[in-house]
Amino acid sequence: MTSGYSIPILTYHHTEQAPPKGFPMRSLWVTPSSFSTQMRWLARLGYRGLAMSELMPYLRGEKKGKVVGITLDDGYQSNVSHAVPILKQHGFSATCYVVSGRLGQHNEWDAALGMAKAALMSGEEMRAWVDEGMEVGSHTCSHADLNQLSLAQARHELLQSKSDLENLLQKPVTQFCYPYGHFSPEHEALVSQLGYSAATTTHRGRACPTDRMTALPRVPVVRSTNPIQFLLNVLTSYEDSKRLP
Repeated sequence: MTSGYSIPILTYHHTEQAPPKGFPMRSLWVTPSSFSTQMRWLARLGYRGLAMSELMPYLRGEKKGKVVGITLDDGYQSNVSHAVPILKQHGFSATCYVVSGRLGQHNEWDAALGMAKAALMSGEEMRAWVDEGMEVGSHTCSHADLNQLSLAQARHELLQSKSDLENLLQKPVTQFCYPYGHFSPEHEALVSQLGYSAATTTHRGRACPTDRMTALPRVPVVRSTNPIQFLLNVLTSYEDSKRLP
């Protein structure tokens, strides 16, 4: 259960038309039209969509307001072409968690699952994302399952991705997201030791000040999320019922 003030941190992946039927995980594709409708509803209801660094004072309980975190995992090219104009239309910002060693490539980590091939942001597109007022966070160097690595290997994934992104962007990278949502207490310790301010998970629920900043829950938004379900997830305690004990 949450304690008092709760903040939805929305999770997106692709913001474009879904691949044809038959491809696994088509739920991860949210059309630009749906994304636009969701952002428009947030704005109409007086909410501000914020990138994670801007959201931190609210997550720590230092500020209160009608805010929603907006995150996009993996760093897909569609986020630049489709999500940015919609976000800017409403004065929103968002954090995109980028796989630093795959810039300008494709989601190779999904190949074994038979998922559709999708282009990832190039370094230039990532800089354009930031120039539009958005934020970049780390999603490791290779989209590694941290639970399958030694602690030394996991440390390298977190440290090297942070360093590479900071060198490319010439600004601090302080946000992290666990690939596949897999992590352990040791990985949470690494997040803190290596200079990240927060890390998000695939655990469901709205975030609150009593949550660990190294293991923040989020609210998934998928292809089948209709406007009523979207508002239910954001405005009510529905997602809180899905929090881990």
